Amino acid sequence: MTTLFIADLHLSEQRPEITELFIEFLKTKARHARALYILGDLFEAWLGDDCILPAYNEIITQLKNLTDSNIPVYLVHGNRDFLIGNHFCELTGCQLLDESTTITIDNNDYIIMHGDTLCTDDVKYQQFRTMVRNPEWQQQMLSKTPAERIALAKQYREISKSETSTKAEDIMDVNQGEVEKVMRTTNIFTLIHGHTHRPNIHNFDIDGKPARRIVLGDWYEQGSVLKLDKDLFELETL
Repeated sequence: MTTLFIADLHLSEQRPEITELFIEFLKTKARHARALYILGDLFEAWLGDDCILPAYNEIITQLKNLTDSNIPVYLVHGNRDFLIGNHFCELTGCQLLDESTTITIDNNDYIIMHGDTLCTDDVKYQQFRTMVRNPEWQQQMLSKTPAERIALAKQYREISKSETSTKAEDIMDVNQGEVEKVMRTTNIFTLIHGHTHRPNIHNFDIDGKPARRIVLGDWYEQGSVLKLDKDLFELETL
C-alpha cells in the first residue's frame, strides 16, 4: 500500500477552496493509504487547543473520520502550528511526532521533519524559532485571551512577510551541510521535509553513499502529495 506525505497546507478561513481540496483528499486518496504523514504547517496559525477557529471544525471532523477508519495519521509541528497539543490529537486521532523522527516502512528507514531547522543560514528566523519554542514563551502565549493571541499572530505574520521579502532566496533554503550532518548523525540517507515550498527530489552522495532529500510542495495554488510505494517516491499535484 502507498504511504502519503503532505506539508505546508496553511489552511485558513481566507482560503476556503484549499480547505475543500484537503477535505476531498481525506475522503478519497487518503482512504486508500497505509498511513498519512503531515509534516508541519497544516494550519496557517494554530493559537492553542483551547482556541479552535470555526473554520477548522470540519477539518477536525474529517481527520477523525479518517483515523476512525484505521488509517493512521501522524503529525509533525511546523513553524505556524507548533501550539498543536494533546487535545487536538484526542479530537482528531492524529499522533504527534517529535520534530525530527525516524520511521521505517517496508524495512527502509527515513528521516522526516518539517524542515525549518535545516535553514541555518536564516539566522533571524532561527532566533525567532528558539524564542517561540521555549516552553515559558508558549505558556505566556496560551495565558492570553483568544483576541490577544489572534492579534499577536497577525503581528508576527506581518513581520515575517516583511522580512521574507528582503531576504535572499538561498538564505531561506536549507543548508546542505546541516542536511548532511543530520544524515551522518542518524546514519539514514533519505530525508523528507517541507517548509521551503520547493518540491523536488535531490540526489547526492555522502561519503560515497547515495543520499536523497525529498522536499514536499505547498498547498497555496494546488494540492501537493508525496507518494511512497516500496521505496519508490512520486511527487503528485492535486
